[in-house]
Amino acid sequence: MSQLPVVTDAADVRPTDTASAAGVPPLRDLLKRHFGFDAFRPLQEEIIRDALAGRDVLALLPTGGGKSLCFQLPALARPGLTVVVSPLISLMKDQVDALRAAGIEATFLNSSLDADEARARVRDLGRGRYRLLYAAPERLMIPGFLDALRAWNAGLFAVDEAHCISEWGHDFRPEYRQLAGLRDAFPDAPLMALTATATARVREDIVRQLGLRDARRYIASFNRPNLTYRVLPKTDAFAQVLALLRARPGDGGIVYCHSRRSTELLATRLAGAGIRALPYHAGLDAAVRTRHQELFRRDEARVVCATIAFGMGINKPNVRFVVHADLPKNIESYYQETGRAGRDGLPGECVLLYSPGDAVKQARFIDEKPDPGEREIARAQLQQMLHYAESAECRRTMLLRYFGEAREEPRCDACDNCLTPRDAYDGTTDAHKLLSCVYRVVERNGFPVGLNHVVEVLHGADTEKIRRWRHDTLSTWGIGRDRTRKEWQATGRELMRLGLLRQSDDLYRTLELTPEGHAVLRERKTVSLTRPVAPPEYARPRAGDLACDEALFERLRRLRKELADARDVPAYVVFSDVALRQMARRYPADEEAFSRISGVGERKLREFGHDFIQAIAAHLREQPQVAFDDAEPGPLAPPPRRAPGGLGLLNATARETLRQYREGRSIAEIAADRGLSSSTVSGHLSDALDAGEAVDAGRLFTAEERARVEAAFAAKGTGSLAAVRERLGRTVDYDRLRIFRAFLEARERREGRGTASPP
Repeated sequence: MSQLPVVTDAADVRPTDTASAAGVPPLRDLLKRHFGFDAFRPLQEEIIRDALAGRDVLALLPTGGGKSLCFQLPALARPGLTVVVSPLISLMKDQVDALRAAGIEATFLNSSLDADEARARVRDLGRGRYRLLYAAPERLMIPGFLDALRAWNAGLFAVDEAHCISEWGHDFRPEYRQLAGLRDAFPDAPLMALTATATARVREDIVRQLGLRDARRYIASFNRPNLTYRVLPKTDAFAQVLALLRARPGDGGIVYCHSRRSTELLATRLAGAGIRALPYHAGLDAAVRTRHQELFRRDEARVVCATIAFGMGINKPNVRFVVHADLPKNIESYYQETGRAGRDGLPGECVLLYSPGDAVKQARFIDEKPDPGEREIARAQLQQMLHYAESAECRRTMLLRYFGEAREEPRCDACDNCLTPRDAYDGTTDAHKLLSCVYRVVERNGFPVGLNHVVEVLHGADTEKIRRWRHDTLSTWGIGRDRTRKEWQATGRELMRLGLLRQSDDLYRTLELTPEGHAVLRERKTVSLTRPVAPPEYARPRAGDLACDEALFERLRRLRKELADARDVPAYVVFSDVALRQMARRYPADEEAFSRISGVGERKLREFGHDFIQAIAAHLREQPQVAFDDAEPGPLAPPPRRAPGGLGLLNATARETLRQYREGRSIAEIAADRGLSSSTVSGHLSDALDAGEAVDAGRLFTAEERARVEAAFAAKGTGSLAAVRERLGRTVDYDRLRIFRAFLEARERREGRGTASPP
């Protein structure tokens, strides 16, 4: 099931009048012909139709949610030039390369071009050759450039990474403020503002700064179901990153570090361990940064160790992991940086290595800010980040809540806290030992010490400091030999998180009891602690991973690299990993079958189809075809339909749910019997309908309810269950609505009309 769009506040409304604009070619025909996709992702079609109707639009779609298509397809469906404001040179080149590979005339103007090439492109713009022009915000405000855009018949403006215009955004860029002049210069041209991350406050700022008029606001779900989120205690960042890489030998990704020095040190150590790793930070020469970024884009480097200077312009869809070796400064930055993993819809790992010491470093940087208002905002953001890192709650739920989106399910089964919940135990004795030790040290010497020294006292160590300060005579000396030093370190960090200990923010990071910690000792209160987190199983298979013939996939990857190198473009410009996995799963033997692969449009079919079909045939002459009867369907392409009665598209757990449902059991009974949530059971039944199975959805409703529910879907469409439920006065639960939507969509497919949509 595709991820649902959501509405996050009262100002964000979804339109119901999405009728085709006059003279516009069928959008789905353009989508398949040029981009090779059979269906739009959530909200794309509505955004495109509003833009074609001349309306201003604010669109929040998560990274990988298809923002670019929202302005690229209108450029093909309307006359004139579409101007895309983009902040980074690399992003412009990336998107233009991909558009040209799809047979679409696009270009960019920026400082990377020499004078002759820039003049040639300007001449071609004057001749009407291009459908899209990418430019930086500074270029638009060069004297005479807006006049040139009028001469080139610019009729639609798309401002990408629009959060950069807001000082409340996580990546404010003053040059974006100049874009406020676009509205006056082109009063009749629709403006489209797009971003992946923006709180309600930032959204209002975008609308105000750009002068958007009655803008339609589309807020997609911030949920990235293909990403797994983990927070691990940071022990040795190099060893922990190396463990992830060795567990996933074919994967590449990004490791974010706080300082320039740490990026270089980590990249050097990884390279010494045989990993193709490169550093990236603002202190490197521009030519070196460009070369390192290009090597990563072309899969010549497996890992980039980078500061936050890297990433916003990366359009690389097959980043399989993002590691934060240091604590991010706020949730928005963390969300956007992790969002660079798994943009192709295949699984991605997002790992945060957390140490309380990192929070102290961040606090020091905040204290150095000259503006009191900035300090206040930064401290609040840091506290939110610390809460995320230290909480035992579902990571996904916390992230979505930050952006104003609620989750009904208590577990996501794709974060460390849901996959391997920490065992709670009565830690009163351990807590009292450590708190007492902190108290006794201060009582003896009149000054606090750090956690490491407290642990040494508990372990009965015989060090020079312990002897000098006579801590070997304390009643707490040696009382913690029953536990390891690492276990005591973890207990100390948890007592800080629980608010029983406070760590100073000076160089020495000393410990002291809080008033709550004193109360625990004085009143002998019980304390619940959690056991240390087990090492993650990075290679654990994930739902949504597209199973395929791995040997053929590797063969096709090599072919893709050869073709891409010959054209001097990154490999993913030829085909995505999703497309290759579908080829290695479906074994297309002719052009008709090959054209049904996700991402195969007319141009790519002509240019690459023969080579890939021949490679697949050669593989089958050497190896038998692999069957995938029980495999999950691919994440981005509609699954092949089978006649009712064939269960091959469903996994084992969904098949068992369907069997029990057909025996007459209710959703609640199945959920209780199998230890599942009701939403999981309803999801299984929805998947069964998607797979062409016969599911009696009628027994879930009375005749009167069914009529009301069908009328609500007819009025609101299938895009937002929340909107349908509101129309029904919240009298029907989401589980039944989810199944009824799948039933409607299955019926529409049988009747050949496509998914139900608002009238």
